Amino acid sequence: MKALFLRSLILSLTAYLTLTAHAQQEIPSGWKLGSQAYTFRLFSLEETLEKLNSIGVRYVELYPGQKITKTGDATTHFAASQEDKDKIKSLLAQYDIEAVAYGVASPSDEEWPDLFAFAKEMGIGILTTEPRPNQFDLIEKLAVEHQIKIALHNHPLPSMYWHPEVPLRFLEGRSELMGVCADIGHWVRSGLDPVASLRKLEGRIISLHMKDLNKAGVRDAHDIPWGTGNCNVAGVLHELNRQGFEGVFSAEYEHNWENNLPEVKESMDYFKRVAAQF
Repeated sequence: MKALFLRSLILSLTAYLTLTAHAQQEIPSGWKLGSQAYTFRLFSLEETLEKLNSIGVRYVELYPGQKITKTGDATTHFAASQEDKDKIKSLLAQYDIEAVAYGVASPSDEEWPDLFAFAKEMGIGILTTEPRPNQFDLIEKLAVEHQIKIALHNHPLPSMYWHPEVPLRFLEGRSELMGVCADIGHWVRSGLDPVASLRKLEGRIISLHMKDLNKAGVRDAHDIPWGTGNCNVAGVLHELNRQGFEGVFSAEYEHNWENNLPEVKESMDYFKRVAAQF
Protein backbone atom coordinates (compact mmCIF):
# COMPACT_ATOMS: atom_id res chain seq x y z
CA MET A 1 0.00 0.00 0.00
CA LYS A 2 2.79 2.38 0.92
CA ALA A 3 4.56 1.71 -2.38
CA LEU A 4 1.35 2.31 -4.31
CA PHE A 5 0.76 5.55 -2.41
CA LEU A 6 4.29 6.77 -3.14
CA ARG A 7 3.97 5.81 -6.82
CA SER A 8 0.66 7.67 -7.06
CA LEU A 9 2.15 10.70 -5.34
CA ILE A 10 5.13 10.75 -7.71
CA LEU A 11 2.87 10.45 -10.76
CA SER A 12 0.63 13.25 -9.52
CA LEU A 13 3.61 15.50 -8.80
CA THR A 14 5.11 14.75 -12.23
CA ALA A 15 1.81 15.57 -13.92
CA TYR A 16 1.52 18.81 -11.94
CA LEU A 17 5.04 19.90 -12.84
CA THR A 18 4.46 19.05 -16.50
CA LEU A 19 1.24 21.05 -16.62
CA THR A 20 2.87 23.98 -14.81
CA ALA A 21 5.82 24.00 -17.17
CA HIS A 22 3.46 23.85 -20.14
CA ALA A 23 1.33 26.70 -18.79
CA GLN A 24 4.39 28.88 -18.33
CA GLN A 25 5.13 28.59 -22.04
CA GLU A 26 1.72 29.81 -23.19
CA ILE A 27 1.30 33.48 -24.05
CA PRO A 28 -1.60 35.18 -25.83
CA SER A 29 -1.93 34.56 -29.55
CA GLY A 30 -0.23 37.31 -31.51
CA TRP A 31 2.39 38.09 -28.84
CA LYS A 32 5.99 37.64 -29.93
CA LEU A 33 8.49 37.63 -27.07
CA GLY A 34 12.04 38.29 -28.25
CA SER A 35 15.09 40.38 -27.50
CA GLN A 36 16.68 43.56 -28.73
CA ALA A 37 20.11 42.54 -29.96
CA TYR A 38 21.45 45.62 -28.13
CA THR A 39 21.06 43.62 -24.92
CA PHE A 40 24.20 41.79 -26.09
CA ARG A 41 26.00 44.77 -27.63
CA LEU A 42 29.37 43.57 -26.31
CA PHE A 43 28.99 40.51 -28.55
CA SER A 44 28.48 39.89 -32.25
CA LEU A 45 25.12 39.08 -33.80
CA GLU A 46 26.37 35.52 -34.23
CA GLU A 47 27.00 35.25 -30.48
CA THR A 48 23.72 37.03 -29.71
CA LEU A 49 21.72 34.51 -31.72
CA GLU A 50 23.61 31.65 -30.11
CA LYS A 51 22.70 32.99 -26.67
CA LEU A 52 19.05 33.53 -27.53
CA ASN A 53 18.74 30.11 -29.12
CA SER A 54 20.12 28.53 -25.94
CA ILE A 55 17.14 29.84 -23.93
CA GLY A 56 14.53 29.13 -26.60
CA VAL A 57 13.99 32.68 -27.90
CA ARG A 58 12.72 32.78 -31.50
CA TYR A 59 12.53 36.53 -32.22
CA VAL A 60 15.11 39.30 -32.33
CA GLU A 61 15.15 43.03 -33.00
CA LEU A 62 18.34 43.94 -34.83
CA TYR A 63 20.05 47.28 -34.36
CA PRO A 64 22.45 49.17 -36.64
CA GLY A 65 26.13 48.76 -35.85
CA GLN A 66 26.47 45.34 -34.23
CA LYS A 67 29.25 43.18 -35.65
CA ILE A 68 27.79 40.31 -37.62
CA THR A 69 30.30 37.58 -36.83
CA LYS A 70 32.71 36.78 -34.01
CA THR A 71 35.78 37.50 -36.12
CA GLY A 72 34.76 39.94 -38.88
CA ASP A 73 34.34 43.73 -38.88
CA ALA A 74 31.13 44.02 -40.96
CA THR A 75 28.08 45.27 -39.08
CA THR A 76 24.30 45.10 -39.21
CA HIS A 77 24.00 48.65 -40.56
CA PHE A 78 21.22 48.90 -43.14
CA ALA A 79 23.80 49.89 -45.79
CA ALA A 80 25.44 46.46 -45.46
CA SER A 81 26.73 44.79 -48.61
CA GLN A 82 24.76 41.99 -50.22
CA GLU A 83 27.32 39.50 -48.94
CA ASP A 84 26.84 40.77 -45.39
CA LYS A 85 23.06 40.74 -45.67
CA ASP A 86 23.22 37.16 -46.88
CA LYS A 87 25.39 36.31 -43.87
CA ILE A 88 22.83 37.85 -41.50
CA LYS A 89 20.06 35.80 -43.12
CA SER A 90 22.18 32.67 -42.92
CA LEU A 91 22.82 33.16 -39.19
CA LEU A 92 19.14 33.77 -38.49
CA ALA A 93 18.26 30.55 -40.30
CA GLN A 94 21.03 28.64 -38.54
CA TYR A 95 19.73 29.58 -35.10
CA ASP A 96 16.04 29.40 -36.07
CA ILE A 97 15.40 33.02 -35.08
CA GLU A 98 13.26 35.55 -36.94
CA ALA A 99 14.27 39.22 -37.20
CA VAL A 100 10.98 41.00 -36.51
CA ALA A 101 12.16 44.58 -36.00
CA TYR A 102 15.14 46.89 -36.58
CA GLY A 103 16.23 50.00 -34.73
CA VAL A 104 16.52 52.45 -33.26
CA ALA A 105 17.35 53.93 -36.68
CA SER A 106 16.68 57.56 -37.61
CA PRO A 107 18.34 58.18 -40.98
CA SER A 108 18.51 61.19 -43.26
CA ASP A 109 15.88 61.79 -45.94
CA GLU A 110 18.20 60.27 -48.55
CA GLU A 111 18.79 57.13 -46.45
CA TRP A 112 15.18 56.27 -45.59
CA PRO A 113 14.54 54.39 -48.89
CA ASP A 114 17.67 52.30 -48.23
CA LEU A 115 16.47 51.46 -44.72
CA PHE A 116 13.10 50.28 -46.04
CA ALA A 117 14.78 48.27 -48.80
CA PHE A 118 17.01 46.58 -46.21
CA ALA A 119 14.01 45.73 -44.02
CA LYS A 120 12.09 44.38 -47.02
CA GLU A 121 14.91 42.09 -48.07
CA MET A 122 15.46 40.84 -44.51
CA GLY A 123 11.76 40.17 -43.97
CA ILE A 124 11.62 42.70 -41.12
CA GLY A 125 8.15 44.09 -40.47
CA ILE A 126 8.85 46.91 -37.98
CA LEU A 127 11.25 49.86 -38.10
CA THR A 128 11.88 51.41 -34.69
CA THR A 129 12.76 55.08 -35.04
CA GLU A 130 12.81 58.64 -33.71
CA PRO A 131 12.44 60.60 -36.96
CA ARG A 132 12.64 64.33 -37.45
CA PRO A 133 9.22 66.03 -37.58
CA ASN A 134 9.64 67.01 -41.25
CA GLN A 135 10.15 63.35 -42.26
CA PHE A 136 6.67 62.02 -41.49
CA ASP A 137 5.22 62.45 -44.99
CA LEU A 138 8.24 60.66 -46.46
CA ILE A 139 8.22 57.72 -44.08
CA GLU A 140 4.44 57.31 -44.28
CA LYS A 141 4.71 57.05 -48.06
CA LEU A 142 7.47 54.46 -47.77
CA ALA A 143 5.63 52.51 -45.07
CA VAL A 144 2.54 52.20 -47.25
CA GLU A 145 4.59 51.34 -50.32
CA HIS A 146 6.52 48.56 -48.58
CA GLN A 147 3.83 47.56 -46.04
CA ILE A 148 6.36 47.89 -43.23
CA LYS A 149 5.36 49.38 -39.87
CA ILE A 150 6.94 52.46 -38.31
CA ALA A 151 7.22 52.43 -34.50
CA LEU A 152 8.10 55.73 -32.80
CA HIS A 153 10.45 55.06 -29.90
CA ASN A 154 10.71 57.07 -26.68
CA HIS A 155 14.06 57.80 -25.10
CA PRO A 156 13.85 59.53 -21.70
CA LEU A 157 13.21 63.21 -21.08
CA PRO A 158 14.34 65.50 -22.76
CA SER A 159 14.07 63.31 -25.89
CA MET A 160 11.44 64.54 -28.37
CA TYR A 161 9.14 61.53 -27.95
CA TRP A 162 9.54 61.05 -24.20
CA HIS A 163 5.84 61.66 -23.40
CA PRO A 164 3.06 59.59 -25.05
CA GLU A 165 1.13 62.72 -25.99
CA VAL A 166 3.92 63.69 -28.41
CA PRO A 167 3.78 60.67 -30.75
CA LEU A 168 -0.02 60.82 -30.59
CA ARG A 169 0.08 64.32 -32.07
CA PHE A 170 2.47 63.28 -34.83
CA LEU A 171 0.42 60.17 -35.65
CA GLU A 172 -2.96 61.88 -35.85
CA GLY A 173 -4.51 61.14 -39.24
CA ARG A 174 -1.59 58.95 -40.29
CA SER A 175 -1.62 55.40 -41.66
CA GLU A 176 -2.38 52.53 -39.29
CA LEU A 177 1.06 51.24 -40.24
CA MET A 178 2.50 54.01 -38.05
CA GLY A 179 2.49 53.71 -34.28
CA VAL A 180 4.80 53.47 -31.30
CA CYS A 181 7.49 51.27 -29.82
CA ALA A 182 6.73 51.75 -26.13
CA ASP A 183 9.90 51.64 -24.04
CA ILE A 184 8.40 51.20 -20.59
CA GLY A 185 11.74 51.62 -18.83
CA HIS A 186 12.40 55.01 -20.39
CA TRP A 187 8.89 56.10 -19.37
CA VAL A 188 9.71 55.16 -15.78
CA ARG A 189 13.03 57.02 -16.03
CA SER A 190 11.01 60.08 -17.08
CA GLY A 191 8.68 59.73 -14.10
CA LEU A 192 5.73 58.37 -16.10
CA ASP A 193 3.38 55.52 -15.23
CA PRO A 194 3.83 52.89 -17.96
CA VAL A 195 0.29 51.51 -17.63
CA ALA A 196 -1.29 54.96 -17.89
CA SER A 197 0.98 55.73 -20.84
CA LEU A 198 -0.13 52.56 -22.63
CA ARG A 199 -3.76 53.52 -22.10
CA LYS A 200 -3.14 56.87 -23.81
CA LEU A 201 -1.63 55.05 -26.80
CA GLU A 202 -4.27 52.35 -27.17
CA GLY A 203 -4.64 51.39 -30.83
CA ARG A 204 -1.22 52.79 -31.78
CA ILE A 205 1.09 50.34 -29.98
CA ILE A 206 3.12 48.29 -32.44
CA SER A 207 5.92 46.96 -30.25
CA LEU A 208 7.59 47.33 -26.87
CA HIS A 209 11.06 47.56 -25.41
CA MET A 210 10.65 45.72 -22.13
CA LYS A 211 12.57 46.67 -19.01
CA ASP A 212 12.26 46.72 -15.25
CA LEU A 213 14.29 49.27 -13.31
CA ASN A 214 15.72 49.52 -9.81
CA LYS A 215 14.57 53.17 -9.46
CA ALA A 216 11.77 55.37 -10.78
CA GLY A 217 12.18 58.94 -12.01
CA VAL A 218 15.96 58.54 -12.20
CA ARG A 219 17.70 58.69 -15.57
CA ASP A 220 20.62 56.45 -14.56
CA ALA A 221 18.41 53.70 -13.10
CA HIS A 222 19.48 50.27 -14.29
CA ASP A 223 17.77 47.07 -15.37
CA ILE A 224 16.87 44.31 -12.95
CA PRO A 225 14.87 41.11 -13.61
CA TRP A 226 11.27 41.76 -14.62
CA GLY A 227 8.78 41.74 -11.79
CA THR A 228 11.31 42.92 -9.19
CA GLY A 229 11.45 46.64 -9.99
CA ASN A 230 9.44 49.79 -10.64
CA CYS A 231 7.99 49.20 -14.13
CA ASN A 232 4.91 47.21 -13.04
CA VAL A 233 5.56 44.60 -15.71
CA ALA A 234 2.55 42.53 -14.63
CA GLY A 235 0.32 45.60 -14.90
CA VAL A 236 1.74 46.35 -18.34
CA LEU A 237 0.95 42.84 -19.57
CA HIS A 238 -2.55 42.90 -18.14
CA GLU A 239 -3.22 46.27 -19.81
CA LEU A 240 -1.95 45.05 -23.18
CA ASN A 241 -4.08 41.94 -22.86
CA ARG A 242 -7.12 44.14 -22.13
CA GLN A 243 -6.35 46.16 -25.27
CA GLY A 244 -6.16 43.01 -27.39
CA PHE A 245 -2.61 43.96 -28.34
CA GLU A 246 -0.83 41.85 -30.93
CA GLY A 247 2.83 42.57 -31.56
CA VAL A 248 6.44 42.30 -30.51
CA PHE A 249 8.01 42.45 -27.05
CA SER A 250 11.78 43.02 -27.20
CA ALA A 251 13.73 42.47 -24.00
CA GLU A 252 16.26 45.29 -23.78
CA TYR A 253 18.39 44.49 -20.75
CA GLU A 254 21.03 47.20 -20.37
CA HIS A 255 22.91 46.05 -17.30
CA ASN A 256 25.44 43.40 -16.32
CA TRP A 257 26.50 43.54 -19.96
CA GLU A 258 29.13 40.81 -19.76
CA ASN A 259 26.77 38.11 -18.46
CA ASN A 260 23.12 39.16 -18.50
CA LEU A 261 21.66 36.10 -20.24
CA PRO A 262 20.54 34.48 -16.94
CA GLU A 263 18.68 37.69 -16.03
CA VAL A 264 17.09 37.85 -19.48
CA LYS A 265 15.90 34.27 -19.06
CA GLU A 266 14.59 35.01 -15.55
CA SER A 267 12.72 38.00 -16.96
CA MET A 268 11.18 36.01 -19.78
CA ASP A 269 10.14 33.23 -17.39
CA TYR A 270 8.35 35.86 -15.31
CA PHE A 271 6.67 37.23 -18.44
CA LYS A 272 5.38 33.75 -19.32
CA ARG A 273 4.09 33.10 -15.79
CA VAL A 274 2.09 36.33 -15.85
CA ALA A 275 0.86 35.82 -19.42
CA ALA A 276 -0.25 32.26 -18.64
CA GLN A 277 -2.98 33.76 -16.41
CA PHE A 278 -4.80 35.35 -19.37
